[in-house]
Amino acid sequence: MKSIIKSIMACVVALLLLPAICVAGEERGTAPEAEALVKKAVAFMKQNGREKALAEFNKQTSQFRVKDMYIVAFDMTGMGLAHPNPKLVGKSTPGIKDVDGKMIFREYVNTVETKGKGWVDYKWPSPATGAIESKSTYLEKVDDIIIGAGIYK
Repeated sequence: MKSIIKSIMACVVALLLLPAICVAGEERGTAPEAEALVKKAVAFMKQNGREKALAEFNKQTSQFRVKDMYIVAFDMTGMGLAHPNPKLVGKSTPGIKDVDGKMIFREYVNTVETKGKGWVDYKWPSPATGAIESKSTYLEKVDDIIIGAGIYK
């Protein structure tokens, strides 16, 4: 009887851990892939307009979700326009900080305002592991919208 209970418990634990194992095993995007994804999103927005592009970026099964990468979009005030977490869409996010206190959105704006495009490095919890990891987000500005895709290192 004890061996049956142990077997059942082992199965339950395995089933509970399966989603985390699957996410952790997901292939990670690379810097060139993130840049290509942002360029594809920028072209899509220019060709199809803001509303259609943001709707596509926000879809759970979007062409703009590749490996562990996805498109995010913010206006220049920090309003979330596209994000895989629907709670961030329509939310003002200019005060978001990483674990070291780095003002991430301020860095986004500074990068696109001074260079037009570029990378911002910060630390963020990985959805795959839950651990704080180094993350880099590639950004480009289209009109008054910042479009980005990030990679974990």
